[in-house]
Amino acid sequence: MPSTNGPPSTTVKSTNNTAPAEDNTFSQAPGKQTFTNPPRILIIGAGSRGTAYARATQDSTNSIITAVCEPIAYKRKEFGRKFIWGDAQPQPHQEFGDWKTWVEYEKYRRLKEGNGEEVEKGVDAVFVCVLDEMHEEVVCGIASLGVHVCCEKPLATRLESCINIWKALKGVGGADGLTDGEANASKGKDRVFGICHVLRYSAHNMMLRQLVLEKEVIGDVLSIEHVEPVGWWHFSHSYVRGNWRKESTTAPSLLTKSCHDIDFLMWMLCSPPPNTNTNPHLPSHLTSTGSLKYFRKSRKPKAAGDATNCLSCPHEQACLYSAKNIYLDKQLAFGNTGWPVKIVNPEIEEIYKMTGKDAAATQLLADLGEDYTSDTPAGEVEARPWFGRCVWEADNDVCDDQCVTITWDDDPLPSELNGDPLKGRGAKTAQFHMVAFTEKICERRGRIYGTAGEIEYDSATIKVHDFGTGYTKVHRPHLAGGGHGGGDEGLARQFLMAVNAVDEMGMGVKEAQREFLGCDLDEAFRSHAMVFAAEEARREGRVVDWREWWEERVEGQLK
Repeated sequence: MPSTNGPPSTTVKSTNNTAPAEDNTFSQAPGKQTFTNPPRILIIGAGSRGTAYARATQDSTNSIITAVCEPIAYKRKEFGRKFIWGDAQPQPHQEFGDWKTWVEYEKYRRLKEGNGEEVEKGVDAVFVCVLDEMHEEVVCGIASLGVHVCCEKPLATRLESCINIWKALKGVGGADGLTDGEANASKGKDRVFGICHVLRYSAHNMMLRQLVLEKEVIGDVLSIEHVEPVGWWHFSHSYVRGNWRKESTTAPSLLTKSCHDIDFLMWMLCSPPPNTNTNPHLPSHLTSTGSLKYFRKSRKPKAAGDATNCLSCPHEQACLYSAKNIYLDKQLAFGNTGWPVKIVNPEIEEIYKMTGKDAAATQLLADLGEDYTSDTPAGEVEARPWFGRCVWEADNDVCDDQCVTITWDDDPLPSELNGDPLKGRGAKTAQFHMVAFTEKICERRGRIYGTAGEIEYDSATIKVHDFGTGYTKVHRPHLAGGGHGGGDEGLARQFLMAVNAVDEMGMGVKEAQREFLGCDLDEAFRSHAMVFAAEEARREGRVVDWREWWEERVEGQLK
């Protein structure tokens, strides 16, 4: 994990005259990582996340993005122009209509290379950035090629799919998506695996974990309260009108939106601190409650009448969730053609550039005016977003408010390994709240309670109160640009450093995973499993025993 020099810190009112020394970690952005032989990258999926990782890759390293797989021609060409071929014409090996076409190309390229023919260089690593429900198909489909893989979160939308991915990447014979021959061929392949749990890689969260687990500034952790404020209109965009609105076609919102946060809690309370050889402190029990509280027909304003689309609704001008207001008046009118406007129509940016704001607005309103009726086939409705649809008349069903509580029992180490057997392994609790109705958009906040102090954090500061001295010290880690407080760049940099360490420096994959990513496939799988267990607890209204659940639902299938 990268470490840099000193955050600006302040110390506030104290009960004695001794101020703590200033901390000097994580105050500056790490420099661009340059490689003697830069890794060659394929991006599968040229949507918002594929674009984000392409940009993060180029901003944080000198790696080369050599090819893209994307079925939508406009997206593919725009992505290639920005990141691969510029103003030149693309070469056949630089763009592919889908990932299967690339796999066939790559197999043929390797065959020719093996015959001594001169061929283009292959790719070293792949970023998988397709729709969540396609992750299993893609990752299992490329596993036999032995390339390094970084997969957008979530790993997959069903527990069984996550297990299949685990098997494929481990080279377990008979894994779904692999023939026996491909499974055998993939065994023993040294490949790095990254999961885009980018909260781990922001300077803020790396500093927070260092303070808690390495410097132990509040002693042993007893509990954490962590909140993800999704944002009132952001939730309506993605989880009421957008791709992630329906559990049957994607997954629960706890997975699609908040697997980041469950992973963050497991990283803080379950994973061993750096440079220790101890086993993870596994949870004992978990519970969850949550529901779709607001975005349902029974909460529809009477003034809206029978309208199902904002552009034909008599209540539109007075409605907080007016699509016209959200996408046109508050975004495109101010020149923003990026997210979220570009999600409504990816060609809006080009229309704006070529023919102006009025033409872009006309197209946007046409897109927002699209609607469906009771006669529209269900498959057609589910196949795409409907960004002008009334938020109380949509087909969404995912939770807009959910809480998860995870508990740990004492799990002492043998006394000969640790002077204090319960150090870092005592009973503790994590409480997580995902809530849609907030001003802030994805700016996490929380409190950590310890035996010697308390920490309050948001997305910009970390306040550490010391019970003994009475001081509260305020840390302000470096705030990086880009997505997730610099987490996108941090993840891309660390993944590619691990790839380079394995391919160019001869480092073992296990060592590279731990040194550069701080996480491996097993750990990524475990945090996803926690989400699925929490969803079972919510749906069935029960307390889940983690060890029993793991043994029943997971253990046998992983062997």
